[in-house]
Amino acid sequence: MVIAVYTALLGLLVPSGGGKWLVEAPYVMQSATDVGMNLGWTVQIYNAAEALPNLVNPFFMLPLLAVLGVRARDLVGFTLLQFLFHLPVVLLLLWLLGMTFEFVPPVMP
Repeated sequence: MVIAVYTALLGLLVPSGGGKWLVEAPYVMQSATDVGMNLGWTVQIYNAAEALPNLVNPFFMLPLLAVLGVRARDLVGFTLLQFLFHLPVVLLLLWLLGMTFEFVPPVMP
């Protein structure tokens, strides 16, 4: 849950695709190992929480904005509403589904 909230908040400030994962992966995976969370599910929690701020930052809609002739500020109110609705739903589902897999410690060869 902490990883999901942290990632969603950081995604609002730094809208990056996979570049943040390269920096954050070592300590996110280590903290998941320390608390006994399934590592595969930890990555999925990170990915789902990373996608939430994309609702507020409509960078994926830039071509559509140009074609329709509207500005990003005309849509941010709608996208913020979507973010506020989906944030608790996604966090609840991540919390519930995160408990379904048991912890398997990583194996070092």
